[in-house]
Amino acid sequence: MNIAYKIVILFTMIFCHIVDDYYLQGWLASAKQKSWWENNAPEKLYKYDYLAALFMHSFSWSFMIMLPPTIALMVTGGIWKPVLLIVNLLIHMFVDNLKANEKKINLIQDQMIHIIQVIFTWWVLIGIL
Repeated sequence: MNIAYKIVILFTMIFCHIVDDYYLQGWLASAKQKSWWENNAPEKLYKYDYLAALFMHSFSWSFMIMLPPTIALMVTGGIWKPVLLIVNLLIHMFVDNLKANEKKINLIQDQMIHIIQVIFTWWVLIGIL
């Protein structure tokens, strides 16, 4: 796989990050915040429902950023590493919680961490082929 093809995959992954983190979140952007549940569904039954929203968004994001390298690996016969999906999901969930609920990081820090995730995932799956 030549370097130009690898760079296209990286840029496609970054594009997928932007699409999923900004355009596809929809209601999950609100639902992953504890405060949304406290204001809109204050019953104890819903106390931890924000975790489901965090999980769903994090899974969607992780799956989305892994689509371009997965397709490339299917074409080239490379080895896909499913553990990266789980690692990305957990990191994304943790980071989004720090921003949305703990208020310990801002949007710039959140996005820098996610871009590092994208680059690391690309490097593991494509960059070292």
